[in-house]
Amino acid sequence: MPPNAQNEACAVTSATLANYETTCWLALALTEGLGPSRIRKLIENFGTAERVLQASLTELEASGMRAVSAQALATGKSLELAQDEVARALQANARIISLSDPEYPPRLKEIYDPPVILYVTGNVELLSKPGIAMVGTRHPTPYGTGMAERLATDLAARGLTIISGMARGIDTASHRGAIAAKGKTIAVLGTGIDVLYPKENTRLAQQILALGGAIMTEFPLGTSPVPQNFPIRNRIISGMSMGVLVVEAAEYSGTRITSRCALEQNREVYAVPGNVTNKNSWGPNTLIKQGAKLVATWEDVWEELPTTIQLALSPEGSESLAPANASLFPDDAHSPHEQKLLKLLKPDTSTHIDELVEMLGNEMSSSEIFAALFELELNGKVRQLPGKNFVKTF
Repeated sequence: MPPNAQNEACAVTSATLANYETTCWLALALTEGLGPSRIRKLIENFGTAERVLQASLTELEASGMRAVSAQALATGKSLELAQDEVARALQANARIISLSDPEYPPRLKEIYDPPVILYVTGNVELLSKPGIAMVGTRHPTPYGTGMAERLATDLAARGLTIISGMARGIDTASHRGAIAAKGKTIAVLGTGIDVLYPKENTRLAQQILALGGAIMTEFPLGTSPVPQNFPIRNRIISGMSMGVLVVEAAEYSGTRITSRCALEQNREVYAVPGNVTNKNSWGPNTLIKQGAKLVATWEDVWEELPTTIQLALSPEGSESLAPANASLFPDDAHSPHEQKLLKLLKPDTSTHIDELVEMLGNEMSSSEIFAALFELELNGKVRQLPGKNFVKTF
């Protein structure tokens, strides 16, 4: 396709589908053989993404790029792919944001290798708001799940955006905690924006968007959940945030990658201590030994935030917000039956209903136990696990 035809096609895309410059950035991102670093160098050499697309085959090859990349750009193949991608993104109700777009998250620009293209559904403005990343194992203990939900709830209630990867386990618990507070949360996918993974989190994704949150990814539409994509996306989770909070993680896990990215990106690292006999505690406990901030309540994160951020999120001060939510320990505003159950239940070990009936058989009838458990569950003090097992939340 001649340069003039390319310009006309780009202009049409600008008017009807997306921003002109963003479409040209997208064309570069979809070009075989070009990665984020190479694209940024091309922009430095040519000035804009538009000018890269206007360059001749000779000019492109002279820049040092591979022949297959130069041909895709010079013939207009990359631009056609970008136009098709924009149309598909519109069908998926997704925005495409380039590195040159004013709405590109400013904190993400600070990292060494920011993605040149982001696909976003939901509240695009949220990408620039102060947020905390929460990460951890896909196979948490009841303690880990409870801590993730409680901390996410308390931090989201105070205006911080919760950023996580919508994976099973701690990620899911963190998003749910933000939703419980009717707060904002961002899910960073390791798939295309139109490929939700895991499937059971489809309802969670709907709740995130319904409450003004956002879902984002750097991967093109239709990208399947291949293993190598998830470590790649972790730099976005940490890069978007003011700090990374690790709840539970084994010795060898993706959470370690996110923590390392956070340190390299000069972000704060927080960790919730865990039982030293549990393999999921290796990650956070090791991080604490290495200097990460130990977190037991939301205040431990809040006090590390810049004063300007604290005032912006809570103009009247954090003391005005419900202090009861911050405690790791249950309050005493429960019936005698409920208090007895709370003394028996543990946050890190589940207890079967039969055990509770046996332990309390001389003090409470089974119907009273069921009724008390029901009330505690409604109040968020107890969670029922599969098989009629119960754990205490925080």
